[in-house]
Amino acid sequence: MSAQFQPDQTDFDYEAALLACARGERFALQAIYARDSRWLYAVVLRLVKRRELAEEVLHDAMLKVWKRAKLYSPALGSARGWVYTVVRNQALNELRKHKSEVNAEDHDLPELGQEDNQELAQDAQRLSRCLANLEETKRNAILLAFLDGYSHEEVAHRLGAPLGSVKSWIRRGLLKLKECLG
Repeated sequence: MSAQFQPDQTDFDYEAALLACARGERFALQAIYARDSRWLYAVVLRLVKRRELAEEVLHDAMLKVWKRAKLYSPALGSARGWVYTVVRNQALNELRKHKSEVNAEDHDLPELGQEDNQELAQDAQRLSRCLANLEETKRNAILLAFLDGYSHEEVAHRLGAPLGSVKSWIRRGLLKLKECLG
């Protein structure tokens, strides 16, 4: 495994890993999974609420990451964000497909250490600050697309705006977020 893809490094290069996936280098997907599977699983479990389903969704999502790595564009956001979006969208698609009831005991999340929680809290504060600085139309379009999981067409319908405008708002908003978070 190449040194730049070691999962325990703090300066993990997600973009290089995705580019390696696009070239068909399996170790890169393994490195992404080794680095973030715990976090990705937590995202999926939070949405689907069932452990066995979360495992299946994460597996399917990682296959999508592998197959669609060529579609990643650094101009639209971070590589890590792209991976998380693929995983989150896979979970949302599964929810739409099943629309099942949830048992309270299936609501457990993996244990996170204090250091992990602090990092997440800092990231959330930065993201919140950057979102607050966006124009309302861009912010709303991004939140509908990435938080609620709506397609561009669904966002356009909900906002009563032309599809081209919505796509433009999301693209420009993501660029501003990338700049703010960078």
